[in-house]
Amino acid sequence: MTKKTSATTDNPAETGTATQGHAGAAVNARLSAADKVELYRKMMRIRRFEERSLRAYQAKKIGGFLHLYIGQEAVAVGCCSLMGKDDHVITAYRDHGHAIAVGMELNPLMAELYGKATGCSKGKGGSMHFFDPSRNFWGGHGIVGGQVPLGTGLAYALKYRGLKGACMTFMGDGAVNQGAVHEAYNLAALWELPVIFVVENNGYSMGTSQARSSAGELGQRAASYGMAWGVCDGHDLYGVRAFMAEYLDLAREKSRPSVVEIRTYRYRGHSVADPDNTYRSKAEVEEYRKTKDPIQVFQRALLEERVLDEASVARIDAEARVEADLAADFAEASPFPDLADIQKDVYWEADNPAERRSAGRLFFT
Repeated sequence: MTKKTSATTDNPAETGTATQGHAGAAVNARLSAADKVELYRKMMRIRRFEERSLRAYQAKKIGGFLHLYIGQEAVAVGCCSLMGKDDHVITAYRDHGHAIAVGMELNPLMAELYGKATGCSKGKGGSMHFFDPSRNFWGGHGIVGGQVPLGTGLAYALKYRGLKGACMTFMGDGAVNQGAVHEAYNLAALWELPVIFVVENNGYSMGTSQARSSAGELGQRAASYGMAWGVCDGHDLYGVRAFMAEYLDLAREKSRPSVVEIRTYRYRGHSVADPDNTYRSKAEVEEYRKTKDPIQVFQRALLEERVLDEASVARIDAEARVEADLAADFAEASPFPDLADIQKDVYWEADNPAERRSAGRLFFT
């Protein structure tokens, strides 16, 4: 059984490793300067998209929930940057970062937040339901832990079809106690499925600390099912890539499942409708911002490597801000879905009546 662990504390803002040592890992040594800049740009695009969507929510342009990924950018970008053609991603409702990390454009993402017909889910899903099957990105799911059995099913399909791929199934630390998660762990181990269960542990689930809600190491629970497991820090992009590469290889080459816990941190509330600091101190948040902000950590590394300079940092930041603003303009100008479309994209047979085989009513009005 492959096993990695790192030092643990009750406060995620107190854990961490430096980028030194991870940059030289084989998976990172293969990166060109242009590759590194693109990874940095993706992280910055996620940050500026999230900030712009927050402003839109505060201006009452966005309804429903909005779960921001600010502070966790290195996890999604680090993991998704390792994807091959037969690798898949599925995640929970904090899905904006993963969508951008797999390559989705900002215009349809922002339009989806606005509930517009030009959105990636035609305005019917909103913040929690970004999808792009063309990029092997399967959402965006609002039921806590509900995506985990689905990710296991994707891994089953890969094995059934004889493909050397893996499914990275993301969840938060608040999902690990759901029964469906453990049922998925059991089947993945029993059938030796190529799935990596990625626990993005930002320390607080909705508003309760991990120490008060979950016993033991979250990743180590995999040992009960005979699965490989590991823990790493999520603020270091190089570290995430070096860590995840091993588990992706295990899934692709040996069709073996694993559970990985990536310790990260979010700056805002569970959703933007929730308070930020009633369950943690402002000092804790600011300490993480100062010492472990994932964008700043990677930026410093690239400045030291002379891959970036101050001028290119400023330019990438400005471009990301403009792109996010233009996405908001696109969403604002886009039409809302037509009422006649409310029963479309619900049942495949309803959208393809010539190939329908079932009987009975599909909709009740």
